[in-house]
Amino acid sequence: MVRRKRPRKNGKVWVGYYYKDSTGKEIPLGGDLSKARLKWAELEAKEKPADLTTMKGIFDRYARDVIPKKGERTQKDNLAELKQLRPTFDGAPIDSITPANIAGYRDARTAKVRANREIALLSHVFNMAREWGLTERENPCQGVRKNKEVPRDYYANAVVWDAVYGMAGPELKEAMDLAYLTGQRPADVIIMRSDDTEGDYFLVTQGKTGQKLRILMRTESGENSLGKLVREITERNAHHPSKYLLINQYGKRMTKGMLRLRWDKAREKAQQKALDQGDPMLAAKIGGFQFRDIRPKAASEILDIGDASLLLGHSKQEITKRVYRRIGATAKPSK
Repeated sequence: MVRRKRPRKNGKVWVGYYYKDSTGKEIPLGGDLSKARLKWAELEAKEKPADLTTMKGIFDRYARDVIPKKGERTQKDNLAELKQLRPTFDGAPIDSITPANIAGYRDARTAKVRANREIALLSHVFNMAREWGLTERENPCQGVRKNKEVPRDYYANAVVWDAVYGMAGPELKEAMDLAYLTGQRPADVIIMRSDDTEGDYFLVTQGKTGQKLRILMRTESGENSLGKLVREITERNAHHPSKYLLINQYGKRMTKGMLRLRWDKAREKAQQKALDQGDPMLAAKIGGFQFRDIRPKAASEILDIGDASLLLGHSKQEITKRVYRRIGATAKPSK
């Protein structure tokens, strides 16, 4: 196999690989070295290179070519999932892995929900390997039973909300209000900016899905709750150069760590107050309240499930109903 290089007018260098047969004729193998090596092995009637057909090589290529094209949060999750998969599968030839191996991995993992995510990633790795021509076998993940998952059903009612909100500082109160009124994930809330506005709309691009939303800040009767909040935060931050809505007293934008620290302190104070008042049950409920529960709280308290699904950026209302609606239907008493 020979490698050819040619400079292009735009300054980039074209690279191509060729197979030279016994007559000196060159057969093009393409510009992808891995695929070129596979074609070379086929033309030479030799086994496929081991580093391309063991899971380690396939994982490496997936991490190099596929993961970087995903969202930031998904990249982080995928890399963590690969780290878990590698000790078990790295040294295995791809054609040697069976559904029984996948099921064995599932049963050995103590983190049952994470195991489901890891198997889902492994399934995509197999599908990509089939596209790359590294295997012709069926995906061994297909048909393997997943661990049962129970969606989180915590609902922060008004008493719990008020308890934590009452102990929160100004920045945390604003973060809670933004999360509730927009129904967005914590990672999206902390990067909201005063210039994320367009006319009567607040613009959101969800980091996890890339879904774009336009959330109304005004109605026919005037400014709504979100519009008022964004205006008040913007006015308060006017003397700071930062365009982020959530900043501290020094003008530094709120990070995940800063949000977590403020949240934990406010929640601990609210818990202690409940205990001091002799209400351990309320203290326990407060202790279970996480910032991420604000998103399903918003979804649960919007009467129309269609409106809730739109605000959360879900393509299907079933997801909103099954995972995020955490209060029951409204019923009338018997008398």
